[in-house]
Amino acid sequence: MSYDIRKTAVSVETIWHERGPRLEQPLLVGTAVAIIRNPFAGRFESDLMPFQASLRELGRELATRLIAQLGGAERIEAYGKGIIVGEDGELEHGAVWHEAGGHGMREVLSRSKEQPKAIVPAAKTIGGPGTRLMVPLGHIHAAYVRSHFGTAEMTLWDAPRRDEIAFGLVMATGGRPHARIGGLKASEISVHDGQR
Repeated sequence: MSYDIRKTAVSVETIWHERGPRLEQPLLVGTAVAIIRNPFAGRFESDLMPFQASLRELGRELATRLIAQLGGAERIEAYGKGIIVGEDGELEHGAVWHEAGGHGMREVLSRSKEQPKAIVPAAKTIGGPGTRLMVPLGHIHAAYVRSHFGTAEMTLWDAPRRDEIAFGLVMATGGRPHARIGGLKASEISVHDGQR
């Protein structure tokens, strides 16, 4: 099964501070989104697995583009994924992205660094053009690293239309500026089980 892309978008925020001291290097938070036609809009489809498998390449493509904009895989410390399904679809049509997008992103990241093990946080909803989705971020190697709990906004002014799905990946080059609420530090990751 193939997919029909109407448009893609990549955006990057450059964050120098959160009203505290200016960072030596800014935090970069990026989003890559593809708007595709929903092949199941307006009807029920019992087997979504071929659609999921076909989207793995899209996951790799979006991850590759976003990583390049953020300065390379070695700089990525946090990630997440988001889905907005147009009104003629159902949440399950977007759920295919959990495996396809997450797998693609991990695969591309592992080409030049250790394989990420932490779960890829996700958010999904039903919505129309201009829907704002706040996608959660988490550390790529350990879910308990609190400093890297954050969000990235995923929105496009003209998408998704009723028969479309917006599939997105988000990444960041670090945790929140001035993080100071304790917990496991990124420098203390030792178990490498995706948790600690």
